[in-house]
Amino acid sequence: MASRSLLIFISSLLLISLSFPSATATDYSLKTPEQPDHVVVEGVVYCQSCDHYGTWSLTEAEPIPSAKISVICKDHKGQVSFYKSFVTDVKGYFYAQLDGFKIGQHLLDHPLHGCKVKLVSSPLEKCSELSNVNYGLYGAPLRYEDKRLWGRNYEAVVYAAGPLAFRPSNCPTTHS
Repeated sequence: MASRSLLIFISSLLLISLSFPSATATDYSLKTPEQPDHVVVEGVVYCQSCDHYGTWSLTEAEPIPSAKISVICKDHKGQVSFYKSFVTDVKGYFYAQLDGFKIGQHLLDHPLHGCKVKLVSSPLEKCSELSNVNYGLYGAPLRYEDKRLWGRNYEAVVYAAGPLAFRPSNCPTTHS
């Protein structure tokens, strides 16, 4: 009789543990992954060739050193949550570390959804007209290319934008 009572007691404990798994074990799959320390956007700014004026082609395009771009992020309510301008290096490359950018709602305020890169200005007088190559005029969307940087006490997720291009203000007309 005692063994039967013991068997019922142990069976009851097993049923209770199956009914409430969180009380008996930690479920690590429910934890959200920690956000990286830094968000970075990279890309290149070019001067589009007159031969390809009016297209998105960057054939024969030249990189623009010291061109200015901006990164604008909006939250899920459409309000600007981050804005900063950056300058390209001698090869027209920009590496925009978004210091101070915070993800509020993990999915809604994600950089892929809320951030865009826009052309601001070109130091080249002969190539300073804004173009909409890769949506540089209205805001180039970010692309995730599975690129991360790690260092001592540093982790960054790197997104790409562009390439972007200014166009010459005066292109000669061609006659056929």
